[in-house]
Formats: sequence, structure tokens, C-alpha cells
Amino acid sequence: MLSALAARAVAAHRWCRAFRRTRPFWGAVWLVAGGWTVLRFSLSSVQLIVSTGFGALAGYLTGGGMILCGLIPLVAPRQRYTFGLIGCVLAVVSLVVSNLGGFLLGMALGVLGGAMLVGWGPKRPRRSALREAR
Repeated sequence: MLSALAARAVAAHRWCRAFRRTRPFWGAVWLVAGGWTVLRFSLSSVQLIVSTGFGALAGYLTGGGMILCGLIPLVAPRQRYTFGLIGCVLAVVSLVVSNLGGFLLGMALGVLGGAMLVGWGPKRPRRSALREAR
């Protein structure tokens, strides 16, 4: 019983490690954290949002857009440039439309995550592996 559980835990750890290494994982984590921070500081009652108008809705749109821009590259890593740039733009826009971008914390996390998404590249094979293939 214990060895089967340990084997499953090891297999899950290997899968998670392989997933992180083949996707822009940490950039997505930072961008989603920034979006959640912006969204969290924008939360208010529905009655207030309806009476305020677009000003209150903009915080939800920027925070939700940042979260979405962080999650899409996990599914489609080739789209990391597009959604990294859109995430950075949404993070900077959140400074104006949403409580100083989640009191600057959400904006900073979003810009960091978007930059990490743009800068991520798939792992290259080692030189020794290339020499052996020749």
C-alpha cells in the first residue's frame, strides 16, 4: 500500500517537473498572481459596480485578462510572445484603472510575469547530445 502510494507520488512529481520544464510555468505563475492581486483589490459589491459603471468594471477586465494571459501559454506555449505582451500591457493599464494596479503589487507581478513569458524559450539540447547524434 505504502509503496504504491510512493510510486504514484514519484510519478506525479516527474510529470510536474516535465510540465514545468516544457512550458513557461513561472512566468505564468507570476502573471496569474498579478492578475489575482489586481482582481482582489477591485472586488466590491454588485450594486456599487452597477452604479459606478465602467470605472468599476475595468478592474475586473484587467485582472481577469491578466489571469487569462497567464493561463493560455501553459496550454499553448508557442503563443507566449503574444500573451506575454498583452499581459504586460494589461498590467500597466491596471495602474490607471484599478486602485493603482492592485496597490502597485499586482502591476509589478504582472509586468514580471509577462516579461518572463516573452523571454522563455524551450530547453536546448546539450552540446554533448548533439555531438553523439552526429
